[in-house]
Amino acid sequence: MKTVFVTRRIPESGIKLLESKGCVVDVSSKDGVLSKEELVSALRAKPYDAVLCLLTDKIDGEVFDAAPQAKIFANYAVGFNNIDLEAAKERGVIVSNTPDVLTETVAEHTVALLLALASRVTEGDRFTKEGKYVGWDPLLLLGTDLSHKTLGILGAGRIGARVAHHLSRGFDMNVAYYDVKRNEQLEQEYRATYYATPEEVLAVADAVTIHVPLLPSTQHLLNKERLGMMKPSAFLVNTSRGPVIDEVALVEALKGGVIRGAALDVFENEPALAPGLASLPNVILTPHIASATGETREKMSTIAAENVLSFFETGIAPNAVKA
Repeated sequence: MKTVFVTRRIPESGIKLLESKGCVVDVSSKDGVLSKEELVSALRAKPYDAVLCLLTDKIDGEVFDAAPQAKIFANYAVGFNNIDLEAAKERGVIVSNTPDVLTETVAEHTVALLLALASRVTEGDRFTKEGKYVGWDPLLLLGTDLSHKTLGILGAGRIGARVAHHLSRGFDMNVAYYDVKRNEQLEQEYRATYYATPEEVLAVADAVTIHVPLLPSTQHLLNKERLGMMKPSAFLVNTSRGPVIDEVALVEALKGGVIRGAALDVFENEPALAPGLASLPNVILTPHIASATGETREKMSTIAAENVLSFFETGIAPNAVKA
């Protein structure tokens, strides 16, 4: 009988799937992120055969060593920058993720954020709820049209391409993109224009959306210098990873009118925000919920469980990631 430790309560589909296959599943009783000490202690409690972990868990060599019998750590996420892959490789541990499942949901949230920025939805909501609305005014909270403007995409993978689909087909936006790999399908389907550097995209875009993984090369991809290359009328949306933006530099750019507005679902030092960010009127902040639909989170749970079960049965996880 295999034992699985789940580091935090997740949707039931994956738990039930594991249990239906005879696994004993222990779910952390803490309603929150386990500290390093708590996680190590929990894993030492019994000889677990697998660990189903979350993006908020920092998994390194010490954590792997706390569960030496567990040869698969199934990450309940698409990203896996929370896991030391080299340490896993050294110990013969398989790391898996839940790819593809987030594409539609995150793309829709990205579009929602951009529309809210352009139409000043959250500002209008606050204005009305605070009792400031006294009647129609031809100059009240003027937004901007997105139709026929230029959408800049940094990272043209699945999610970036889906955002391009929605905004190119639905709003006739022109698409300019940068990626380390050229996406010829994107160019053919949406008449997208490829640029060899992020700087070129930033210079032409009326709205910029970020869809890159967090790597040493993408940390602070949007820094003070690059923010300064954007149009003063431009919007910035980030639903990828918080550290790809220098949040302190972004606050200054928004205060100084370097760009018109920003919408963030992720933050550089989650859950903390850079000083001043939350008080800016031209910012929309959502609490890392771009993938938070019932359908998507259930699918993530199931895929993570399937990775574990496949490993138990065959020694192979379908969604194993490489160091």
